[in-house]
Amino acid sequence: MFLPIFIIEMVKANIDVALRVLNPRLPLKPGFVEVKTNLKKDASRLFLANSITLTPETLSVDVKDDRIFVHWIEVKSTKEKERHISGKFKRLVKGVFE
Repeated sequence: MFLPIFIIEMVKANIDVALRVLNPRLPLKPGFVEVKTNLKKDASRLFLANSITLTPETLSVDVKDDRIFVHWIEVKSTKEKERHISGKFKRLVKGVFE
């Protein structure tokens, strides 16, 4: 289940980045966000952080306890960031590793 959803999210993120490159008027609001996770194993948190990094517009820069710090091309609200950055991935990673 993880791979198809990951590929879909990666394609959507690539399209978003391409549109921002082609149309400089699209908003850019880069910044760092903190994503909390309930994943317990180090391997699952690492896998989630790497999955976030592999999708364009985001880059995981640190994993500390139950938090992942992510640089994002357009910082949005807390609810939106959870859904957009890691919402789907967290549930799937938990199913694989825990």
